[in-house]
Amino acid sequence: MGGCARPGGTPRPVVLDAMGGDHGPAETVPGALAARREHGVPVLLVGWAEDVRRELRRHGGDGEVEVVHADDAVPMAERGSAAAARPDSSLMVGCVLARRRGASLVSAGSTGAVVTCAVRAFGRREGVLRPALAVALPTSAGSTVLVDAGGTADPTAEMLAQFALLGVSYARNVLGVADPSVGLLSIGAEPGKGNRLAREAAGLLPGMPVRFHGNVEGHDVLAGTVDVVVTDGFTGNVVLKNIEGCVRTTLDMVAGAGIAPPGRLAEVARLYAADTHGGAALLGLTGTVVVGHGSSRSAAIARACVVASELGAEDGPVPVGGRASAGPVA
Repeated sequence: MGGCARPGGTPRPVVLDAMGGDHGPAETVPGALAARREHGVPVLLVGWAEDVRRELRRHGGDGEVEVVHADDAVPMAERGSAAAARPDSSLMVGCVLARRRGASLVSAGSTGAVVTCAVRAFGRREGVLRPALAVALPTSAGSTVLVDAGGTADPTAEMLAQFALLGVSYARNVLGVADPSVGLLSIGAEPGKGNRLAREAAGLLPGMPVRFHGNVEGHDVLAGTVDVVVTDGFTGNVVLKNIEGCVRTTLDMVAGAGIAPPGRLAEVARLYAADTHGGAALLGLTGTVVVGHGSSRSAAIARACVVASELGAEDGPVPVGGRASAGPVA
């Protein structure tokens, strides 16, 4: 990713849902302080002010970060529609503040809740049917963008085709890939393989303004076969967490066998750690939103704030065309 500085040299501000995630202010507050102190990212914390300020004092940051009080907090198990009905939650207040201030938003709260509240507060870019979560996964050849990684569990084929456009925009504008290739995740590389959704999407993608490779399989995701792998949010989230678990387990087995230097194994593990990638970018909105792991600790929160600041500085519309939609998205 590029730097997080705006044209004038000032980092893009970030609004952080201090109550989001499994650990709340105990991890979000030190994460916000690290983003500010180590990377110069201005962070505004939204949550239960008393709890947030207590954590700020504990970390020597009293008065260092702006705090906005919110009366409510969205539980991690809350569904999206119910979360949107809580206007006084730290998540909803944070979304509205980010929109009003032209800031990026970061939350490690429930993915469904974040997506629903962000759509309500920011709105979708013109022509976007549904937003999608994008994660850049390290490969031996560089990075592969996985989209959707959990934003829309039950998309239509038209939405999947548009996810390809969102993923291409991300790969081009953020990762610097000049002409990204797109693969549709399925159970076989041959045409006609897959469930009904995959087959219908495969029929739409050749008509989209993307370089469509065709179907790809699970083993292609980290092989660098394509630059963008498109799938539904349910499958994408399973794939993402399976990759994270497989990497940890495989490296533990290699370490136990003593066949690789521990330092090198740690370097590989860091490539797939939340502390490194920070979270997933929610594409297709008029604002910048990064969704962190619910289990995020302070280092991952800090990284998510840096990523959100970088993405916010680079955010801009790109054309969407083809049979599925028309209008600008980013």
